[in-house]
Amino acid sequence: MTLSTQVSESLKDAQSDLRNALAYAARNEEPWMVKHIATALADIDNLFHVESLLERADKVIEELEE
Repeated sequence: MTLSTQVSESLKDAQSDLRNALAYAARNEEPWMVKHIATALADIDNLFHVESLLERADKVIEELEE
């Protein structure tokens, strides 16, 4: 199952906002704050990678069932 366009676009917007926050935090905040912002950014990125992986797995399963 793929992410809806609205969810995908919202996640991309969130990534952009988190990148900006990370840039400012790297200059002004404590390291633990920078780490948590980077983790949130990585988690969103992982959603896109897992979605792609699951789509490919579904295609392989469908081909095996034929």
